[in-house]
Amino acid sequence: MPNTPDTPDTPDITLLLVDDHPVVRNGLRGMFEAAPGFTVLAEAPDGVRAVELAAELDPDVVLMDLRMPGGGGLDAITELTRRGIRSKVLVLTTWDTDTDTLPAIEAGATGYLLKDAPQDELFNAVRQAAAGRTVLSPAVASRLVSAVRSPAPAPLAARERQVLELVAKGTSNRDIARELFISEATVKTHLSHVFTKLGVTDRAAAVAKGYDQGILGRT
Repeated sequence: MPNTPDTPDTPDITLLLVDDHPVVRNGLRGMFEAAPGFTVLAEAPDGVRAVELAAELDPDVVLMDLRMPGGGGLDAITELTRRGIRSKVLVLTTWDTDTDTLPAIEAGATGYLLKDAPQDELFNAVRQAAAGRTVLSPAVASRLVSAVRSPAPAPLAARERQVLELVAKGTSNRDIARELFISEATVKTHLSHVFTKLGVTDRAAAVAKGYDQGILGRT
């Protein structure tokens, strides 16, 4: 690839593209190969292959999707960090929920962008990531600031989790009381605590929040 005209001695930023959709990878490759200053070394369809290629090719930046069958981006970021691989990871995904953004940053990602970012913003983010600077989309930055300013929600106690799991199965308060050998009043007390900790006001919202936060697992 040609280098930028004003910095002829600056080597291209090398990239590894990681996404389970070939069309997305082809689109990204076309964008970067058409722009000066970038060289795409390889592509990977999942996180497992991404780790292998990053270790083998030593790219400056790994452009990483998060949710991929066969090996997700979060596990790949964690493994790259564990191995001490120097490549900077820039997450590029459609997901900006707290359950995606915070773990990715904590695992070692240098930046986090959404796939609807303009082309120039993406190019600049890759340059910033290659230089070791943190890059965050405005929406993600706002979430991280909120997370820092807001106290972490209190975790559910073991019994509260049991009650929530039974609620998720459609079990009535009476049947929950019978199954857990407690009174209905106690069930209602546990539910009240669950609602408060999850910031919800009803059973359906509690179940939805439980899945969203991983308390009930994922469907």
